[in-house]
Amino acid sequence: MNSAVRQRRIRDLLESEEFLDLDSLCTRLEVSESTVRRDLATLESQGVLRRVYGGAMAMEPREHHLDFVWQSEHMAEEKCRIAALAASLIQDNETIILDGGSTVAEAARALAGRSLQVITNSLPIAEVFSNARQVEVTLTGGYLYPRLRCMLGPACEHMLASVTADVLMMGIGGVTASGFSNSNTLVVAPERKMIEAARKVIILADHTKFGRNSVIHLAPLDVADILVSDSSLDPQYQEMLKSAGVEVLLA
Repeated sequence: MNSAVRQRRIRDLLESEEFLDLDSLCTRLEVSESTVRRDLATLESQGVLRRVYGGAMAMEPREHHLDFVWQSEHMAEEKCRIAALAASLIQDNETIILDGGSTVAEAARALAGRSLQVITNSLPIAEVFSNARQVEVTLTGGYLYPRLRCMLGPACEHMLASVTADVLMMGIGGVTASGFSNSNTLVVAPERKMIEAARKVIILADHTKFGRNSVIHLAPLDVADILVSDSSLDPQYQEMLKSAGVEVLLA
């Protein structure tokens, strides 16, 4: 595969994934790290991408699901119901991890008056609790992903690997029989650390997330203890989850 073909392939990948990690590119293109770095440097000089720690990001994002504002407005009514039900599952004085999704941010608003210890990589969630005197908030640190307004990358993952929590509340990009998936490796890596850190995993997903595979596989269905969705969730997906041992709650 010559350089022109490789660079065209990288452009195509950026159409759907927006962030590409270096190791994955080496595997996909079947070339060395130094070759990939040269290709990325060339594409950066052309204004196609921006090199960041561990890989590269598209200069002109195409994916709505990687934008927090768009996420917040999409399926807003369903998300409010899902968030309220999910918040009711949390006990006072628990330590909870809240990931950077828009539905989880809505759940944070419902939890603002509670006595809790919160660990999050989300700036919007931290802002929700900024005046909540009974909530102790710990931010993960890490690389700030502007459009999602959350912190990602190695520093974020390292922090999450050092904590434990009673509950993880997490949004998701896609749900199929093969498991949960999300939009790119930069997002998925810290989410895996969150799953490892929590004794209970609650997934928040409206019905439009089902039957859809996002780009990167996150985990099998059975990592979730509870999944909260809306009343439009197709019964076949409810059965799929129950067969995997996941409790399904509909708002």
